[in-house]
Amino acid sequence: MNPPSRTDFVSLTLTGQGSGIYNNSKQWRRQSCWRKWKLLSRLQRNLILFTVALMLVCGIATNPSVTEHFRGLAVVAKEEGDHALKPVIHEVQPELDKLNRPLVPESPSEKQKRAAHKRGPPGLQNRLQKKGNVSDTQVEKEEGEKPLVNWRVAMIDQATERRTAKEAANKVDVPEVEQEGHSHKEPEVDRLEAVRDAFRHAWKGYKEFAWGKDELRPMSKSYGEWFGLGLTLIDALDTMWILNLKKEFEEAKTWVSTELSFDKDVDVNLFESTIRILGGLLSTYHLTGDTLFLDKAKDIGTRLMPAFNTPSKIPYSDVNIGKGTAHPPRWTSDSTVAEVTSIQLEFRELSRLTQDTRYQAAVDEVMQKVHKLEGKQDGLVPMFINTNSGQFTHLGMFTLGARADSYYEYLLKQWIQGGKKETALLEDYLQALEGVKKNLLKKSSPNRLTFVGELSHGRFSPKMDHLVCFLPGTLALGAHHGLPAEHMELAKQLMETCFQMYAQMETGLSPEIVHFNMHEGSIGDVDVKLADRHNLLRPETVESLFYLYRFTKDRKYRDWGWEILQNFNKYTKVSTGGYTSINNVRDPEYPSPRDKMESFFLGETLKYFYLLFSDDPELLSLDKCSGSLLSGRGRWLRSGRGWRGTR
Repeated sequence: MNPPSRTDFVSLTLTGQGSGIYNNSKQWRRQSCWRKWKLLSRLQRNLILFTVALMLVCGIATNPSVTEHFRGLAVVAKEEGDHALKPVIHEVQPELDKLNRPLVPESPSEKQKRAAHKRGPPGLQNRLQKKGNVSDTQVEKEEGEKPLVNWRVAMIDQATERRTAKEAANKVDVPEVEQEGHSHKEPEVDRLEAVRDAFRHAWKGYKEFAWGKDELRPMSKSYGEWFGLGLTLIDALDTMWILNLKKEFEEAKTWVSTELSFDKDVDVNLFESTIRILGGLLSTYHLTGDTLFLDKAKDIGTRLMPAFNTPSKIPYSDVNIGKGTAHPPRWTSDSTVAEVTSIQLEFRELSRLTQDTRYQAAVDEVMQKVHKLEGKQDGLVPMFINTNSGQFTHLGMFTLGARADSYYEYLLKQWIQGGKKETALLEDYLQALEGVKKNLLKKSSPNRLTFVGELSHGRFSPKMDHLVCFLPGTLALGAHHGLPAEHMELAKQLMETCFQMYAQMETGLSPEIVHFNMHEGSIGDVDVKLADRHNLLRPETVESLFYLYRFTKDRKYRDWGWEILQNFNKYTKVSTGGYTSINNVRDPEYPSPRDKMESFFLGETLKYFYLLFSDDPELLSLDKCSGSLLSGRGRWLRSGRGWRGTR
């Protein structure tokens, strides 16, 4: 008997959508997920919910905009303990205004100018730009608009600024008044002390974090080395003497006496070593009479001489001061024209002091060769010269900016230094100025600022480096020494332009390079490319302000300088000591510090501020004799005939 058959499967047939057939629809999927969720235990569901909530909180907490917002509120709460945190920017605005107030009380004219939130002379106030790229629209700030303080610029010691403002309230400049027939001039003691304070603050950072090194990195509280020769310290020696900072000077002198040695196997740049080290030592010798500095100057000068051992006698750019060898850069046999023609003042003076003629003979031969070279255009020189052939290279490119600037400056100053007897130098200078007027001098739109552009193979570019701002001072110096009066008029026009390069920026600090608008209908005169927005604490504009004030006595030049100094304090001062160059002069909320204080900030910029604000015409007088001058590097050399300058 056979067993009953067994069924190995179950057949189930469902018909009709309403009877529940599965078709992978969203509704079926939602129901499936919900069933799975319901199958989880309560502990499992709570654990999943807790994990999701934790991830959400962490995501919000790490969002940059949120963290910066609450950090800013925390700063305000900490500094102003009597106020509660408020999430809305406008509710903390009164406190921000306190942080932004100037270091000293404002005069009525300054208050009126600030009320409109505009910088510069009244006729140029419509040029203030909003932050933007090259083609950004230029618009004025709305009436009553208040500047916002950057929450992120923690390195700027705003608390120190506020304290200084309170202290300076008792040192207000007094306008000139007539009382019982007596005239009282406005004192400048407060401004001079502000410069000393700035130097002390910079020196504090250098002494604590970079003593004996080339450059301070104030943000990281460290240092940077270039040649390993204490560039900042040597560059600042004469500044300390002029500012009467005796304690700081003695500290530096002790280091020079016991630590400074040039017997090192190191490559140095001929130009930079000459203007910063040789020039710094020579000027300090003239100010102090201490032969320590002359001996050191002779040592470094002698070690730099191998640079002139070239087939053409045009010097190499690099010298090994330990081995006594020299060479061009690895990538080219060219030197820049500015480098080989901006070392003459120092070497000529070294020959005069040591009675060793080889120093002056070497640099004079360079000038004689450049004087005869072909390739110039209306007195303008190209930017490069070959050390082998002795000929200009990269022909057809002309600028008064980087790589050529100080050639023109040194033509005039060598002529003055030599007692106005070297006519070839004067001829080259005057011819070059005519070339500038013919090829490079233009007006911007809409406010017709006079500026100096560049020429490349016959094509004009409205690009102007901040370095070109040496020119107003040089023109004024030439006019003071008997050159045509129109040079002084051009100097005043260019001085206005250089100040506007500061005033039209949101931080009140100039970028490294600007481009001027020349098309009719332009909204603003100045555009700044993203790559050009950095400020290196350069001295050229302050130098020219000093010259213009000394020769014209127009107080606006002092006021412009004071505004620039306050903006340096506001946007570049580091609370732990030192000042830093910045990447973006168009962003007052975050100017992006570069973490580097150039040696020339102490060696030149602060020195020119002090000379600008001083009422003593005998403080490094420009009128002692026909050979007196102040160079682009701010160096002063005193001879038996008066003050001599070296760059």
